[in-house]
Amino acid sequence: MTTIVVAMGENNEIGSDNQLLWHLPKDLKHFKDLTSGHPIIMGRKTYESIGKALPNRTSIVVSRKKDWFEEGILIVGSIKEAVKFAKKIDEDIFIIGGGNIYEQTIDIADRLEVTLVKASLKADTFFPSIDAKIWVKTDEICHEKDEKNQYDFCFQTYEKAEIK
Repeated sequence: MTTIVVAMGENNEIGSDNQLLWHLPKDLKHFKDLTSGHPIIMGRKTYESIGKALPNRTSIVVSRKKDWFEEGILIVGSIKEAVKFAKKIDEDIFIIGGGNIYEQTIDIADRLEVTLVKASLKADTFFPSIDAKIWVKTDEICHEKDEKNQYDFCFQTYEKAEIK
């Protein structure tokens, strides 16, 4: 199963200047719970914004930069190559961004794990529109902001609709 994991605002915004737009510890824990023990695929800029390989996951980074190298990760030149390597490791793979990678993978994904942040913030990177003809929301758990989480947000799961 190929799952996209994304935190986005009400206008599909996901980032600005290669940084997330919010700090939500509950979302970070949710992300860790979903992806631990599985391969994660991301673009180079997303990897650079994280700054290191995430523990207990195989990090596969898609990059067109020929001379770029980092210790402890697998660097590939295409999404196709990334998915091929990931599936050799585990059937459950997670795509974690950024915007360009999401655009290239939304059609091959089986599931979307969305954290919808109840905010509208200035951004330069966005998640593609979730087409209601293709995706069906199967689960939603909402949380109110608190002393650690600055916005209300909902964890939403979308599954591909059965095409009749």
